[in-house]
Amino acid sequence: MSVKQLAGQTMWYGLSSIVGRFINYLLTPLLTVLGTSQYGEYTTVYANITFFNIIFTYGMETAYFRFVRDAEQDRVYNTSATSLILTTLPLSAVMIALQGPLSQLWSVPHHPEYVVYFALIVGFDTLAVIPFSKLRFDQRPMKFAMIKLIGIGINVVMVFFLINLAPSLAKNETFAPYMSWYNPTYGIGYAFVANLISSIVTLFFLYKEIGSYRFRFDTTLWKSMMVYALPLIIVGFGGMINETIDRTMLPKLLPGDLDYRNSQNGIYGANYKLSILIVLFISAFRMGAEPFFLKHATENDAPKTYARIMTLFVVVCSFCFLGVTLFIDIWKYFMRVDVHPEYAQGLVVIPILLLSKLGVGIYYNQSIWYKITNQTMMGAWITLGGVVITLVGNLYFIPEYGYMACAWSSLACSVFMVMASYLLGQKYYPVPYSLMRIGRSLALMMGIYFAYQILSPRIEVSAYRFAFGGLLMLIYTYIIVFRWERNEFKHLPVIGNYLK
Repeated sequence: MSVKQLAGQTMWYGLSSIVGRFINYLLTPLLTVLGTSQYGEYTTVYANITFFNIIFTYGMETAYFRFVRDAEQDRVYNTSATSLILTTLPLSAVMIALQGPLSQLWSVPHHPEYVVYFALIVGFDTLAVIPFSKLRFDQRPMKFAMIKLIGIGINVVMVFFLINLAPSLAKNETFAPYMSWYNPTYGIGYAFVANLISSIVTLFFLYKEIGSYRFRFDTTLWKSMMVYALPLIIVGFGGMINETIDRTMLPKLLPGDLDYRNSQNGIYGANYKLSILIVLFISAFRMGAEPFFLKHATENDAPKTYARIMTLFVVVCSFCFLGVTLFIDIWKYFMRVDVHPEYAQGLVVIPILLLSKLGVGIYYNQSIWYKITNQTMMGAWITLGGVVITLVGNLYFIPEYGYMACAWSSLACSVFMVMASYLLGQKYYPVPYSLMRIGRSLALMMGIYFAYQILSPRIEVSAYRFAFGGLLMLIYTYIIVFRWERNEFKHLPVIGNYLK
């Protein structure tokens, strides 16, 4: 097992996540143009729907990777897929039946049809989980990436057409007769329609993997998988609470009318998106890391390899942190601050959220110990501890501090989970993490960041501020890549060619 091998897998399997999420991120200026209130509805609905993704999949994806290593692949594939099929249909039906109460819960009481859209979206996405997992286990990254990118591309094109182009066509005398179906007041609702179309098309392109499925169900295997997976539901559900509950609680706990509360949530949600670079890398890493870690867990040098991976992971995340914070004057225009300058009020939360995401990534690296040792319930308890911190922090501080309370609660949660996972992991599955190397990388990162925060306000010309940020980034790159971690980077693909 080698770090180079994982780096290669991360590049391939993560391509769709990085490029796809970045393309998807381009939706932000297409949607924020509708205003903070409508974008707040969009933020709230998506924050709520992530919980249903956990319920619908109930840890079956990770269980698939764990058991396909020890059992016949077709048997694991068919049992996993059958389990999800048998639960997805009734769960989707329940969501549709409860569209009224759920729309009230999601702070969109006038649009219960949003719940119907997402019952179908989550249903189609769930049916695609095991086929996509099969592609990852079979090491078919090109097909995996192509299908993911096609689905995301369709979503972006449909959003652009329905929200940005269709209004003009509806007013044009030539096209108006063909646009009688279009409702110009529906606004953000068309973003959900676009997502549904994308999910249907994505499932269609998995027709070969779906065609290999047979309706077979191994009860004994399924019971073993569920014993392993059920605690992961708590982990996943708790993780989603820690990641998204703030955007659900914010419009509920803030004082003021609903429009103001949605507006504040829209500002926070738009700035939350600027943590994209770290989120993209973590997503890419997870695509390659989960099957990689579990597949090679029995090798003698696994703990040492995990330690090396952690060090490089933190370094790359540090680059992502600086890539956002040193060039925030560019990134903020993705929120269309030129049209709605009120989005800029939330820029203060970005470094806090970036640090929180970095902590989540570190925790994900550490979490391999309870997956390997089959102690997934320990992971559930750690996650629940984080949930308590998140809920208490938001409940107590949101009414007074607004979205700042959301950001700081998120950071406090990730710090707790990293510390708890490290202490327990060293007891049950010791990994020789290099705390000194990790700590110095983070200390240098924060030193560079504070230097920019102190000195950049004195630079009035924007171009000079960008140049100063670039200089600081070069300094960080030189120290990390060419001095402190040169031996690690020279073994990686592409980069290593320039360091040998």
